[in-house]
Amino acid sequence: MRPFWSGTISFGLVTVPVALFSATRSRGTALRMVAPDEAPVQRRYVCSKDEKPLDDDDIVRGYEIEKGKFVVVSDDELEAVEPKKSREIDLRLFVDRDSIDPIYFDRGYFLVPSGGTNKAYRLLAEVMEKKKFAGIATFVMRAKEYLVAITAEDGILRAETLRFRDEVRSPEDAGLPHKTKVMPAEVRKFETQIAHRSKKLDLRELMDDYEERLEKLAHTKEKKHQDIVRVEKPEKEEPEDGEVVDLLAVLSKSLGGSGRKPARKAPARSRAKRTVAKKK
Repeated sequence: MRPFWSGTISFGLVTVPVALFSATRSRGTALRMVAPDEAPVQRRYVCSKDEKPLDDDDIVRGYEIEKGKFVVVSDDELEAVEPKKSREIDLRLFVDRDSIDPIYFDRGYFLVPSGGTNKAYRLLAEVMEKKKFAGIATFVMRAKEYLVAITAEDGILRAETLRFRDEVRSPEDAGLPHKTKVMPAEVRKFETQIAHRSKKLDLRELMDDYEERLEKLAHTKEKKHQDIVRVEKPEKEEPEDGEVVDLLAVLSKSLGGSGRKPARKAPARSRAKRTVAKKK
C-alpha cells in the first residue's frame, strides 16, 4: 500500500515524517461517447482556421496576455519557473482553525505517520487538537505548490488544500444586495420555522440518488437487450491518483494499533495552460 506523496512536516527544529493519503475519492458513472458504427469516440486537437487535425509536434503552449495575443512558452521555460521539488511541508504559522472560512477549503487528505517512530506525530496532533490550532503550510507535489491547512482530530493529522485569495469571490462580485433592516417579529418567525426542522445530521442522507437511478436504468435496459452497443476497441482506463488502500489499517499500523477511525471530512491550484497551434 503506497501513499501518493511522502515527506516531512517541518517547523523550527521539529520534523515529523508523514505520508499523504486522499481523504476523498471520485465516484460517479462515466457516460462514454460512442459513434454510430459502435466504435469509441476520440478527441483530437484541430486548427480553428482550417479544421485540420494537429499532431503533438504541431502544438505549443501559450500564455494569453490580452485577448487574442499569446506569448509562446517552451517546456524548458515552464520547468524553470516551476517550484523547486521538495519533500517538506513547510509549516509557517499556527492560527485558530475556526478563523479559516470554509470557502477556502479545496480537498482533504490524511497525514499518516511514517518512519521508525510516531512520537513527534502524536505530540503534534495532541497539541494542535487541544489548542484547536490549524497550521498553515506549503508543499510541492507534482510540480505544483499547494497552500494547506493542517488540523488534528481524534489524534489524526489532516491536510486541507486551500484556495488562494484571488480564487475566492466576494459577495460584492456576485452582486448581492446590501443588508436591510428586519423586524424582531420576523426574526422570531424564522427562528421558529428553523427550530421545527432542526435535527442531527445523518451521514447516510448524503448519498447521490442520481447514480443509483442511472445504474438501475442501465441494468433494466440490459435485461431487455435494449440499446446494447459493443465497442470494438475499448480505451484503456486511466489509473486513479492513488491505489485503493485500507486507510484504517494503515493508520492503525502506523499509530501502533490504536484502531481509531480517521476523521471524516472532505474539501489544488492548477496552472492554466492554453494550447496554441504553431503558425504554418
